Amino acid sequence: MFKVAAGILSQGDRFLVCQRRGDGPFPFKWEFPGGKIEAGEGARAALQRELKEELDITVEKAREVFRHAHAYADGTRVELVFFDVRAYRGTPRNQVFERIAWVPADELQDMDFLEGDLPLVQALCAGGLVSERREEPT
Repeated sequence: MFKVAAGILSQGDRFLVCQRRGDGPFPFKWEFPGGKIEAGEGARAALQRELKEELDITVEKAREVFRHAHAYADGTRVELVFFDVRAYRGTPRNQVFERIAWVPADELQDMDFLEGDLPLVQALCAGGLVSERREEPT
């Protein structure tokens, strides 16, 4: 089993989601930005590294809000650690994805997400997990 750290970025009722490229694993599936936690690396450090690489932002404040394990049909097992990214520097820019989008919560469940992200999508659509009070990005 490997571990993944992912970030939940929001603006009002919209969430930043990312579509995987067509030439990699799980082509064109949607996901929350983040990636594999490397050996000896903490989840928060992995989140900071991944969001810098993928979106060119610097995470300043984030708190863990959701964690679960998922087994894919091919036998791959992953533990996903999701963080509510409360403050960051910069403007998210697509560095590695097919595309990124700010999507209203009520539209998330209509998108083709990775199976491992679906429990989080359900929780967000139910109105849970992330803080209403938000610090503005700088």
